[in-house]
Amino acid sequence: MTVATATTTPADAPADASEAGPRVTIARAAEGHFEGDGLRAFFTYRDLAIGTATRGRFHAHVIRASEAVTGGTGRHAHGLDFQMVYVLKGWVRFWYEGTGQVTLAAGDCVYQPPGIAHELEAGSDDLEMLEITSPAEFSTTAV
Repeated sequence: MTVATATTTPADAPADASEAGPRVTIARAAEGHFEGDGLRAFFTYRDLAIGTATRGRFHAHVIRASEAVTGGTGRHAHGLDFQMVYVLKGWVRFWYEGTGQVTLAAGDCVYQPPGIAHELEAGSDDLEMLEITSPAEFSTTAV
């Protein structure tokens, strides 16, 4: 993936780039590609380069189903501070502790509180979702 970045350098900017703040980062659709190297084998993922731009404080990727999701992920929880999913295409059914089953369709969004037990139970073969997390790297524990 080619990512365009731009950095402005004010007169009082630190000389060491490692001290500089976040940069404008553009991930172009025409240059992006989906890879099957993520958490789930039935998904492919397109990294949007937010993790690099924010030095791991945040992560954003587009998740695409490579087939209809029928087996589920098993109930689990993540060790993170923030997680949201926005459905771009298709539908997905989640289960959440304290809420139960929830079906989301294109245009729907869900915020998953830190540490909540959940499961992706099913999804359409054309499912695409935008997921944003903080931090970029986090643990997953079966519950």
